[in-house]
This record gives sequence, structure tokens and C-alpha cells, in this order.
Amino acid sequence: MKQKSWSCSSGSPHFAPLPFIKKRNNSPTSKKQSKTRISYFNSAPNQPPSPPSSSNSGFSALPNDVLARIAGSFTLPNLRAASLVCRAWRDALKPLREAMGFLKWGKKFKHGGGGVKADLSKALDYFLEGAARGSTLAMVDAGLIYWEIGKKENAVVWYRRAAELGDTAGQCNLAISFLQANPSNTKEAIEWLYKASVSGHVRAQYQLALCLHQGRGVEQNSQGAARWYSRAAQGGYVRAMYNTSLCYSLGEGVWQSHVLARKWMKRAADRGHSRAQFEHGLTLFSEGDLMKAVVYLELATRAGETAAAHVKRVILHRLSSTSRDRAMHLADTWLAKPSSR
Repeated sequence: MKQKSWSCSSGSPHFAPLPFIKKRNNSPTSKKQSKTRISYFNSAPNQPPSPPSSSNSGFSALPNDVLARIAGSFTLPNLRAASLVCRAWRDALKPLREAMGFLKWGKKFKHGGGGVKADLSKALDYFLEGAARGSTLAMVDAGLIYWEIGKKENAVVWYRRAAELGDTAGQCNLAISFLQANPSNTKEAIEWLYKASVSGHVRAQYQLALCLHQGRGVEQNSQGAARWYSRAAQGGYVRAMYNTSLCYSLGEGVWQSHVLARKWMKRAADRGHSRAQFEHGLTLFSEGDLMKAVVYLELATRAGETAAAHVKRVILHRLSSTSRDRAMHLADTWLAKPSSR
């Protein structure tokens, strides 16, 4: 996928540099709200359920929609752990444990491998079985396949079901589908992006930052965009790392800092962002570190940054044969650092 920085035109005036503003609120209420968000991000209820009593008000007596909201996005290890608490919990979570089996086979048929031939139709059938048992993970995967095969209305249905049950991936995908619709539904898209963002979903944070930066569906806010880019970058989202670097380089929404701009550009480059590799290679060239510059420029060239090839050839003429061979070896053996993409 082609990587982008700003989507606004190059002739647009930049916002004046603004520092981050952190509101201080030491009231007990704000602390409670913070705890609630962490619990919501972990797909757990705001308060741990009380141990089932001898009455009929145990966990298994919860309405299905409440149960789905609490445990619908649980992974198999979490479901197994919760099922060990008591018999009522084990019985109530049985459909979701079954859903994990369908989810597993759905992924096998979606990606293939391990003796299984890729088959989107079979994958979709398994995901739908898992979704029918309340797994929001399966709902999102079903939505992804529907989107891939062009049945976008069906995809939106499943994204919405997962989103309304609190699944942050479902919320983010639903928002993006609204942004890409014709005509777009930016108002509802922003609402869902914000819900997923405050719960820690890094892709949603990046998309929200883009909307704030472009003034799409909301008033343009350079400071707010920089803040959400930074949160997504700290969460490991590579594109946000690159845009955070640009914020610091240009002084948009934050104080201008070439040190922090270089730091985030290198982090993006080390995680495979081709444009960042090109720009970091240029920085190393300007600093006189020719061999490392060649490594990053070679990586950028291999990723399709054609402008990097010309600069690389210029530098190679200045290096000894040994240094050229060393640089190419480093590029050949380079591995991207882990990221959430």
C-alpha cells in the first residue's frame, strides 16, 4: 500500500507551532474515568462480575447481549481462564469457546498453509459460525472478507455489530467504511474513531489524527492531530511515527524539534516505512555517515522509492569497495523491527 504523509495540498498554510497542552485534573472522578478506559480497552467489564450466588442471578443468567459485550472480544486463553472460575461461567461461555474453533479454521482457510488450501468462501462460512456464537473477533473477520469480495454493505453490517459490542477493531473498520463511502458519513465516522481511539486502538488514533489534520468531518486542529499521531506512534503504528516526525520537523501542533523529528523518522525507517527510510538516508548523508546512508537508501529503493536510487549511486562512488560490500550485506540481512503497522 502506498504510504502517505499529509493529504492536504502542499500549498496549504501550516498552523502555527503549538505545544502540547495537558489538562491537569487530580479529582477522584478523573481517576475513575481513567481506570474505566483501561478496563474497556482490555475488553473486560468496568467492574469485575461478582461471584455467582446460590440464587438465579449468576453470570450464566445474564442476557445474551450483556454477555456478548463482556466477553465477545475475549481470546481463547481469556475464555479458558474465565471458564475455570465456576460452572456457571463455564456453561455461559461455551458458545464463545466454540466460536474460537470456528475462528481458528476461518483464518486457516483465509490465509492457507499447513496443508490447508486458501478458500475465502469456506473462511467466510467459519467466521459467520463464530460470529453467530457472539465472537466479535469473528464478526470483524467476516466483515473483512465481505469487504474484500466487494459486498461492502454486508461488511458494514458485521462491523457495526462488533462495534456496538465494544470491539475497537470493529469500531475502527466501521469508521473507515463511512469515510470511504460515497457520499461519506464523516460525522458518524468521527464518533466511532473517537470511541476506538480513547480505548487505545492505534489505527483509529492515526485515522482520527488524519481527520483532524485535514479538517475532515471536524474543525481542522493541528494540535489535536499531532497529539493523536503521537499516541498512535507510541503504540507502534508506523505511519503515525512518520507523521509525528513531520509534526516535529515543521512545528505543526507541537514545538519544533529536529532532534525528536530525527528520532521518530528513524523509528519509522527501522520498521519498514519506505519514505522514512529515504528521508533518514538523506539525513545520514548530510551528517556524513555515508555507509549507513547507503543502507537506508537501498532499503527505500527496494521498497519502490525511485528517488532514493539516484542518491544512493552518488554516495556509492565515494565509498571504498569494502564499504560498498558491507553496506549491501547490511541491506540484504536487514529485518524490520516489530510494529503494529
